[in-house]
Amino acid sequence: MSELLRQALAEAPSIRAICRATGLQPSALGRFLAGTSSLRLDLADRLAAHLGVESRRRAHKVSKGGK
Repeated sequence: MSELLRQALAEAPSIRAICRATGLQPSALGRFLAGTSSLRLDLADRLAAHLGVESRRRAHKVSKGGK
């Protein structure tokens, strides 16, 4: 997810505009882009929604027997 967000940010026209729209601090977003820090999940959710990044759960087979 982090890499998807970084890719979307790299394609964005203005990091400053994203900060204004999402309420993220430019310093926090800069550290995230540099890979020196992560984002809290609520902030990552807000950023993903703004950038149109979606995640979904993969369907997987549940085995009988609980393992």
